[in-house]
Amino acid sequence: MNDIYLINTLSKKKELFSPIHPGKVGMYHCGPTVYDSIHVGNLRAFLLADITRRVFAFNNYEVDQVMNITDIGHLVSDGDDGDDKMTKGLKREGLEVNLENMLKLARKYEEVFLADITDLNILRPKIIARASEHIVEDIDMIQKLEEKGFTYTISDGIYFDTEKMPDYGKLGGLNHSHESRIGEISEKKNPRDFALWKFDNDKGWQSPWGQGFPGWHIECSGMSTHYLGDQFDIHTGGHDLASVHHNNEIAQSECATGHTPFVNYWLHNEFVNIGEEKMAKSGSNFITLQTVRDNNIDPLTLRYLYLQSHYRSQINFSWESLTAAQTALQKLHTIVAELPSGGVVNTEYVTLFADMINDDLNTAGGIAIMWELLKNSNISPEDKKATLLDIDQVLGLKLMNQELIKISDIPEPIQKLLQERAIAREEKNWHSADLLREEIKALGYEIKDTDNGQRIKKTH
Repeated sequence: MNDIYLINTLSKKKELFSPIHPGKVGMYHCGPTVYDSIHVGNLRAFLLADITRRVFAFNNYEVDQVMNITDIGHLVSDGDDGDDKMTKGLKREGLEVNLENMLKLARKYEEVFLADITDLNILRPKIIARASEHIVEDIDMIQKLEEKGFTYTISDGIYFDTEKMPDYGKLGGLNHSHESRIGEISEKKNPRDFALWKFDNDKGWQSPWGQGFPGWHIECSGMSTHYLGDQFDIHTGGHDLASVHHNNEIAQSECATGHTPFVNYWLHNEFVNIGEEKMAKSGSNFITLQTVRDNNIDPLTLRYLYLQSHYRSQINFSWESLTAAQTALQKLHTIVAELPSGGVVNTEYVTLFADMINDDLNTAGGIAIMWELLKNSNISPEDKKATLLDIDQVLGLKLMNQELIKISDIPEPIQKLLQERAIAREEKNWHSADLLREEIKALGYEIKDTDNGQRIKKTH
């Protein structure tokens, strides 16, 4: 296995990866709170998890990837005050606030999320764990913390006492002043203390402390340790989760289990900005993947756009940059489709690519090597194709799918539809042409219009 280096948020250094179990990687990723669609900025975090998984698989590691779905009990802020996000979603959609409707809403937006990551060619984690189905694990961890003296009770719930953990906040980024971003509840011993269980007499689950919900932070600790053990290799997530949520995960997990460190390597991606502002659901710059689709842009284009930058660098999103990425990706797909098959992988280029991506997941460098390979006249077209397909196991740009087919190989009913569409385009009847394109697509064939005519491929 090749050496892999990762910049660890915990140490703030680039470190050589050393697995807990030889040849295996356990990794956990914070999933979405499914009360609404997520925006394209959020999707960058899931791409980080996907690339991490693909890089380790490319290096012949066995990867156990777990991701949670938060379908209960996540407050709007990172702290313990404010509205619950799921409750906010119910009110937005005019539904009565109860547990049954909360889970119904969650299933709806869970499906939207899964469709989004599928369109980005993000591999589904081995385990997708719903918070609502792991209440027992949360209660068990809270009880362990209670037994060890790390908790206290106030009127609205059970809290973790951060003063009992001397190195609380070691992941960094946490404001240790009285004006902590976690927010203040007057009964707290310390503004940094956080909820483990919130009381709710109207809905929720029964517990030794009364009816209610687990705190947002305890959910991730309960699920990750349940599937990956008290200690595991990698935890990924957005940069915005590091200071509060992930510091709290570390605190409760290490204090409950007695094992340190909870996670060996923490990876965090930077924000996606529009103009000078971070993309956010509460702002006017809220763009979903459906918005991208509605603008007739293949969602895979967003993947290509993000991979052109290092995950630790901020990205400025614009429709101009996305359109440019679409042009480049279409060009790549066209080139690959026209390359003949039957070649062998060029080990020199695969080694160059591996060295690049094994250096803290440098996908931007990996893409540069891919284009360099295409320009190299000393490598046969057949070998270029074989090498590109090997590289694409990491990049995930669906290069394998870019196979052109002959008109004569297309069933006659589809050929007739193609002829009708060609006539519609000649008559500039774009609406009919678009409808025929969708009809043909539903039958398993995708059309791309180019300057040289139509390109057709079979999709299923």
